Amino acid sequence: MLKRTPLFSVYARCGAKTIEFGGWEMPVQFSSIKEEHEAVRTRAGLFDVSHMGEIVVRGRGSLAFLQKLMTNDVAKLRPGRAQYTLMCYEDGGTVDDLLIYQKADDDYLLVVNAANTEKDFAWLSEHVEGDVELKDVSAETAQLALQGPAAERVLQRLTDFDLAALRPFSFADGVEVSGVKALVSRTGYTGEDGFELYCQAKDAVALWDAIIAAGARDGVLPCGLGARDTLRFEACLPLYGQELSDSISPVEAGLGFAVKTEKEPSFIGQAVLKRQKEEGPPRRLVGIEMIDRGIPRHGYLVFADGEEVGFVTTGTQSPTLKKNIGLALVEADVAAIGREVEVDIRGKRLKANIVPIPFYKRAK
Repeated sequence: MLKRTPLFSVYARCGAKTIEFGGWEMPVQFSSIKEEHEAVRTRAGLFDVSHMGEIVVRGRGSLAFLQKLMTNDVAKLRPGRAQYTLMCYEDGGTVDDLLIYQKADDDYLLVVNAANTEKDFAWLSEHVEGDVELKDVSAETAQLALQGPAAERVLQRLTDFDLAALRPFSFADGVEVSGVKALVSRTGYTGEDGFELYCQAKDAVALWDAIIAAGARDGVLPCGLGARDTLRFEACLPLYGQELSDSISPVEAGLGFAVKTEKEPSFIGQAVLKRQKEEGPPRRLVGIEMIDRGIPRHGYLVFADGEEVGFVTTGTQSPTLKKNIGLALVEADVAAIGREVEVDIRGKRLKANIVPIPFYKRAK
């Protein structure tokens, strides 16, 4: 049986079409993917992301423990700050990508991908040593994401907390939003400005309704996973299982900024990732834009000079750019911008160019 978030009752009321995603019954769209995508790019959209996993890490040994498992330098965090990082296997393959929130000294919150929550908790538990307490609080936690250029204005109507004071990758806990206590952060997974609100599961529906009401005059729409995927794809933000996996390293995926190979003591997978950063990875994630008519889709094979050189990780017709584009993991020696390649689309090899990424970057 598929799992359901605390906001499941809202879906029918808002006309959502649901699908299976990572073991959850989630809304793929409420109105249409293109309409929701456009709302986030130009106004704001509200997402239910309560399927994501939340894991608490506490105790005097927390920092040393996290440093051993995370590719980024957790020591650079301070209370009230968040960090993007990854966990890797010894061979450099990716366990998961995640966010770490430091709530206080020796008190961290990890936000992990929904389909990986149990796997991640088992991986963390397997490597615990010293004074470290792990707790999976996913079932009692709801997460809403309000994304888009109007997000701050809309959310500010519901709280006395000065949202403008929250810098990117910072957060405040215990913020009262329309009478609901929430942890409010500013990270985002759409390429736009926006906020995540973590609250108790029992408060999720009231908080959702309050935000939708507060944003009505700004055209805020409820949004599903379809728009979330096209938005993150245009901004070239990775999706685990596509741009990252147990056989794709963070360096191959272009996430070397979150891999600190000089930190000590070493983290799991550090030796392999250090070699990839120094010598160059065997494969690289690149952007492709179709020349011939056709849409590149996940898993389609990529060819250069008649030889198979990689595969598409994500592809679609970009709602913002109105172009057929994709991300592809290809052999490093064919990854040059401007290189012509071919994508096998339903048995036909169609021409495409390797182009710069990200495809979309919001104006500052």
